[in-house]
Amino acid sequence: MAVLMPTTIVGSLPQPDWLVNKDIMLKSQPPRVRLKTIWRVEEPFLEQAQDDATYQAIRTQEDIGLDIISDGEIRRESYFNRFANALGGIDIDNPAEVEGRNKTRQIVPRVIGEIRRIRPVQVRDVAYMRAVTRKPIKITMPGPFTMMRLAKDEYYGDKRALLMAYAKAVNEEARELKDAGADVIQLDEPFVESFVEEAEELAVDGINRALEGIAGPTVVHLCFGYGHYVKVEKPNTYRFLAPLNACQATQISIEAAQPRLDPKTLDALPDKQVMVGVLDLKDHSVETPQLVAERLRAALTHITPDRLVVAPDCGMKYLPREVAYAKLRAMVAGRDIVRGEVTR
Repeated sequence: MAVLMPTTIVGSLPQPDWLVNKDIMLKSQPPRVRLKTIWRVEEPFLEQAQDDATYQAIRTQEDIGLDIISDGEIRRESYFNRFANALGGIDIDNPAEVEGRNKTRQIVPRVIGEIRRIRPVQVRDVAYMRAVTRKPIKITMPGPFTMMRLAKDEYYGDKRALLMAYAKAVNEEARELKDAGADVIQLDEPFVESFVEEAEELAVDGINRALEGIAGPTVVHLCFGYGHYVKVEKPNTYRFLAPLNACQATQISIEAAQPRLDPKTLDALPDKQVMVGVLDLKDHSVETPQLVAERLRAALTHITPDRLVVAPDCGMKYLPREVAYAKLRAMVAGRDIVRGEVTR
């Protein structure tokens, strides 16, 4: 992609009110198992409704001027459960409970057999995007480490074996996503920052297996949690970042705005492109282009423009739609200011 400092979203956009019941969505933690009650449209009309909402999300991104387009994860109840619960070996009717982030308890899939990909999960999502936009497109999937942490293992009895089974399933899906027209494949791995000791032992191996043989730009996204839920101060640096410089992904995505990330953190990734979050998603006020430009200039003290990708901190699904889109317009305008400065 021959665009200097390209703009994109991390993955999700706010779903329209006519499609989802936000009272239910906002009152629950991001679901790890199915949460079908959020959908306002019933089968057999749901897929058509999701198509229409996805089309709207794509057109809005194009209108805003984003360089790399996502489907906004419009079809998903969460970034995690659409893929994780479509795999073989999962008892979707009898979930279990495990430790989540920050000592919380999470209702998660129960693993009762061999984890395997039994059908395409998001291939139609990519094919639909490819049919309705000429811009580069990105698709996201939960990463194998995060899926391992958000599962109750009653089959393998070994974390590495479970991790690598998830990684194999992700890789099989990723290959078909590329065949369907995906330009960028992104793995969401927020749990590496919550379980650092396990991540140091396992995460890079899982990522490398998941991305094995996948050509083109590949991304690993890290974060401290949705701003909607995490109201406390976030740390201003990452504990698990430097090991990812050796992973298979070409790009690492980090949030920087809400945690006021120390720009020196970028020094841990000398061989990667970095997708830097410049929109604080806890704050519903809209950044000015000038504030976005300031955040980008700070990043550019530690990374060259050709290695910088511009994005929000995390997924935007919990924001009001008008706020999310206004923030994205400010992001593109702020990027344009700085791009003009570095290309003079």
